[in-house]
Amino acid sequence: MEIIIADKAQAWFAEEMGVSSQRGVRFLSKVYGCSPIHEGFSLAIEVDEPTTPYVLIHEKGIPYFIEKGDEWFFDGYDLYVDFDEQLEEPSYRYEKQ
Repeated sequence: MEIIIADKAQAWFAEEMGVSSQRGVRFLSKVYGCSPIHEGFSLAIEVDEPTTPYVLIHEKGIPYFIEKGDEWFFDGYDLYVDFDEQLEEPSYRYEKQ
C-alpha cells in the first residue's frame, strides 16, 4: 500500500490544516457515507501524530499516514491524493494494487 500526494494537495494541507513535522495528516475510515471501495464507509482525515502507522510517508517534512486498525479500509489499494481545482480541496482516488 502506498500513499501518493500531489504538491497542490500538500500545500492545501499545510495552509488549511496547520500540519507540522510532528502532527501530520492521518487518513482513516469513518462510518456512513460511501466510497468507491466500501459501501457505508468513507474516507476521513485529521491532524494527528503517528503512533502505530500501517503506512507512513514524509513529504516536505510532513507525515502522511494510515494507522494500524484502519488498514482494512485500504487493503489492496494505493491512495492517490490530488487537488480539485474547481472545489479547491483535495480529492482522493483508490488504485487497485
